[in-house]
Amino acid sequence: QVHLVESGGGLVEPGGSLTLSCAAFGNIFSINTMGWYREVPGKQRELVADIPVGGSARYSDLVKGRFTISRDNAKNTVELQMNSLQPVETAVYYCNMDGTLVERRHDGPIFHPFGRWGQGTQVTVSS
Repeated sequence: QVHLVESGGGLVEPGGSLTLSCAAFGNIFSINTMGWYREVPGKQRELVADIPVGGSARYSDLVKGRFTISRDNAKNTVELQMNSLQPVETAVYYCNMDGTLVERRHDGPIFHPFGRWGQGTQVTVSS
């Protein structure tokens, strides 16, 4: 099994910055894409940014130039640095990862695809 643990949410004033972190734990063989999404009540969860292994990051037009996503493949972690935050960006932010986990058996390893969401972390932008 794989589970994701998020941290770094909280209250910040308009124009401020926050960094979100997400770590994956479990029998992970590899992780393809790591990403961050956000959701507000009554609206669909939306992509903020994601980054594939060995590839270029992709950003929502709403956050380009202000947010930066980065990953550490050795630690199975992803971070989202958020600058110049605005009240409309108040939301629950979710980490998402997909990849391959390994089940180690006496007769050899078995590989399974996985996709997981974190538990969500609240970001509130308010004065």
